[in-house]
Amino acid sequence: MKYDVVVVGAGIAGPIVARNVAKAGYSVLLIDKKPAIGSPKQCAEGISIKVFDKYDIPYDRRYINREIYGAKIYSPGGYELELRYNEVSGVILERKVFDKMLAYYAAKAGADVLARTEALDVIRKDGKIAGIKAKHEDEPVEIYAEIIVAADGVESTVARKAGINTYAPPHEFDSSYEYEMLIEGFDPDLIHLWFGNEVAPRGYVWVFPKDEDRANVGIGIASDHQQTAKYYLDKWLKENNIPMKKILEVNVGLVPVGGFVKELAKENVLVVGDAARQVNPMHGGGMAEAMEAGTIASKWIVKALEEENLSLLQNYTTEWWEKDGKRLERVLRVRRVTEKFTDEDLDLFIQILSGADAEKIAGGDYVEVIKALLTHPKVLMSRRRLSLLKELL
Repeated sequence: MKYDVVVVGAGIAGPIVARNVAKAGYSVLLIDKKPAIGSPKQCAEGISIKVFDKYDIPYDRRYINREIYGAKIYSPGGYELELRYNEVSGVILERKVFDKMLAYYAAKAGADVLARTEALDVIRKDGKIAGIKAKHEDEPVEIYAEIIVAADGVESTVARKAGINTYAPPHEFDSSYEYEMLIEGFDPDLIHLWFGNEVAPRGYVWVFPKDEDRANVGIGIASDHQQTAKYYLDKWLKENNIPMKKILEVNVGLVPVGGFVKELAKENVLVVGDAARQVNPMHGGGMAEAMEAGTIASKWIVKALEEENLSLLQNYTTEWWEKDGKRLERVLRVRRVTEKFTDEDLDLFIQILSGADAEKIAGGDYVEVIKALLTHPKVLMSRRRLSLLKELL
């Protein structure tokens, strides 16, 4: 098989790249090792409403479980911070359908799509990467391409075989555990987040409503913690008297929350999405970041093919770091500072922050918020708190 571009991985970033490049008239193959694209899910399934227009994705009710109007944050001491909007701010997806439909949109744009096709290695000819070795329906196959896109997740085989350094230490990953279950007593128009060192070390517990009485209930904690994510999630459910007798699905995952890949393009290979650690380090969400990276990557792939100049692919690295990388590094600084917070710190900050402040901090636009916090009497009274917040400036 011979294509202009082969995209390995049909999560979020891969289909965006495949669709955009195919729309420009080039031959594209999108492959995924799973028999059914989108399954199993490893995601809380929440995403901003803004992505649909921004990345030209249909607002299709087939993969939208519920519209969300904001969020509610709970501190260890029981203080609450609510962000509620008059209009829809986000949705809870059905990722099993959403991912498959993204692959469908790529196919409709002209890309070929093959499920149950696993990339095993790269093909080298005359010292250059010329394609990939894969296994389709358990049969070996060679796929040749001018450009290869590694969108094959956290443990990217393609990036590793191409010599791209994707190493990050264990502390830069979160371990997640999630039940899709029947649950009542929480406002289904909001997502709910609980923080605390005894609740979720370095992370949080979430309830993302999919129906009035059904939700994704999960947790993310530092992957190098001595206890498991499941231990803390089950503990939280028990302490909150939430019965575990109506569990519809169990999902487990590893989420990169740091260790962004520096070299996003090497020769004719590009790395995008989780494979490049393009995830928000604060909340662990990576769908919007994958869409952005896929959009930037596809732009430079098309230009490289148009001008028959593969060196233009290096501009993907430059543009991503300018547009998204610097912002995510600021968010990473927030994550590293919040790891040092005590439960008393978390109680205080949730009491004195507004919803808009919390949103800015999670998005990396926090300088003015931090400056304001530094003038608060309860911050001024603590040298430790002053020192921690000054680390962000």
